[in-house]
Amino acid sequence: MASGNGSHSVSRRKFLATTGSLIAATPVSAPISHDGVPAAATEAVLGPAIPVPEKSKIPIGVFDPVYNHLSLEAMLEKFTELGLEAVEIAAAEYPGTPHCPVKDLLEDPAKARAWKKKFDDHNIRIGAFSAHGNPLHPDAAIAGRDREAFRRAVLLAERLEVPVVVGFSGCPGDSEGSRHPNLVTYRWPDDFQEVVEWQWKEKVIPYWRETARFAREHGVRKLAFEMHPGFVVYNPWTLLRLREAAGEEIGANNDLSHLFWQGCDPVEVIQLLGKQRALFHAHMKDTLMFEDNVRKYGVLNFTPHDTGRDHLSMVFRAVGYGHGANLWKDIVKAYMDVGYDGILSIETEDPFLAGAVGAERAAYVLKNVRAELLSPLPKEQP
Repeated sequence: MASGNGSHSVSRRKFLATTGSLIAATPVSAPISHDGVPAAATEAVLGPAIPVPEKSKIPIGVFDPVYNHLSLEAMLEKFTELGLEAVEIAAAEYPGTPHCPVKDLLEDPAKARAWKKKFDDHNIRIGAFSAHGNPLHPDAAIAGRDREAFRRAVLLAERLEVPVVVGFSGCPGDSEGSRHPNLVTYRWPDDFQEVVEWQWKEKVIPYWRETARFAREHGVRKLAFEMHPGFVVYNPWTLLRLREAAGEEIGANNDLSHLFWQGCDPVEVIQLLGKQRALFHAHMKDTLMFEDNVRKYGVLNFTPHDTGRDHLSMVFRAVGYGHGANLWKDIVKAYMDVGYDGILSIETEDPFLAGAVGAERAAYVLKNVRAELLSPLPKEQP
């Protein structure tokens, strides 16, 4: 998701929504397994999935802004109707908190308990609170607002015993006098290297070391960063660098949609972060790559989406509409294999399956691949 900082900012959801007529809203037509074998061939050769223990069942949920048009009660009823089991709740100004009156819940413990009971009554697990923003912004007013929002989310997680707070690492400017964030994408010429080292030494590490300490003191041990280009933590390497410098409270919100287009292997990413015990949360969102344009323009092609399909290298899609169900089955299995204990949180930024439609189709894919993984092997016939 994108930060809404500044008076001229446009949310990525609104930006992508302008492109909905560019591509037919259909899933990937030829699902490919993780090893590149077509789905039909894989199923014929490999047969049924190897079952995993029942304890490995990972709850499937949704990031709630997609249902901001519904009241809390109506949203919970919708979750029950869809068979969803969990939710990630927005707890900051962007993208809004219509379901979570943070100030009221922090001021009144009784209100907080009553609010939480609504989820319990529907058997919906609150997997995380989210406070997205840029706490390292060179504009002190923006940084202060986003730092306070994240701090309140930590305090609310403490009160309601929610284990994870999701956010961004943020990005500072290139000097004390900067007005705008500055993400360096390449370390040469040498002045770019100097900018990176100054940012990490003077801004990134001090702030997150102190914030990790604050979270630790309030019983919150999982601060989950979406590895999002534009911020200093944008891939697994930068995440693990910050975790080593600031503390084990720092971990991943593993949104693979940002890693697909960077060329990461999703299963290897899950295995790496699982081995490091840094896998705290998982956004479920897909990416569709336009390979003809990738060959011509590469992956660092951030052409405005309203220029048309002919110029795009990628676009975010609902789960199953960028990569086939077989790959998503491998992804869910990888989460199970590493003992991931969070939720699978569907985030919707699909410009062609707008709003709840994308979330519900993603849920259908995820529930089906999970069911296959959890199904016992059929008994052999005598």
